[in-house]
Amino acid sequence: MMRAGIIAIIAWALGAAAPAQAERLIVSVSNHRVTVTPNYAGEELVLFGSVEKDDKTPPARTNYNLVVTVSGPRSDLVTWRKQRRFGIWVNTESREFLQVPSYLAVFSNRPIDVIAPVDVQRRQQLGINNVLLTQRIGTDFADVVPTDPFRSSFVRLRKEHGLYREETSAVTFLTPTLFRTTIPLPAEVPIGTYDVEIELFADGAFIAKTETAFDIVKVGFEQFVANAARNHGVIYGVMTAVMALLSGWAASIVFRRD
Repeated sequence: MMRAGIIAIIAWALGAAAPAQAERLIVSVSNHRVTVTPNYAGEELVLFGSVEKDDKTPPARTNYNLVVTVSGPRSDLVTWRKQRRFGIWVNTESREFLQVPSYLAVFSNRPIDVIAPVDVQRRQQLGINNVLLTQRIGTDFADVVPTDPFRSSFVRLRKEHGLYREETSAVTFLTPTLFRTTIPLPAEVPIGTYDVEIELFADGAFIAKTETAFDIVKVGFEQFVANAARNHGVIYGVMTAVMALLSGWAASIVFRRD
């Protein structure tokens, strides 16, 4: 009897600590499977959804804000620092980024600083500056301040290739509760699963969150080459070398001078 009473008290305490869910998000993307063919030049997906209210929602609450974060497949990446030595530019120092998103996009309907205070931004990892990018620093593993030269250079290079982006007016509310945004995918977008996290805010407070995902896959000859390189590395390497030799031999025959 006493054990049952303790369990009931714990359950009541947990229920009291959990905030009442006044809104929930219903979302979808226009295409959950993007295929990459030899002539693939990029694509745009559309994310759309709505804010569903219930009887716990304050009647006057309409000033919603949304932050959409899209994260691509994770991988280890290295950023190098170049310095001029003896008249030439050479790689001198490097920083390894561990299991960071190969694609990272943050979309919102307003600037992040307007949507939430700094402590909420950090806790919810809102914006590229607050997304955790773990790095190997000597014997430690940590993230650093956004102004760190290696971190800022890493983000800048990814942005130049269209793989990292942050747009603060990309989410459009069609009505007070219906919204949409587009997700641009560049030509060199990595293959894999992309996680989409949608977070709802009101008056600077975090209200609700939901998630969805989509996949980018190769098909046809692109898929054959990718599978061969991944599953039969030695054979793929030998065949690549043979094809290079044959191409060189053929070119020498075609352009040979008699």
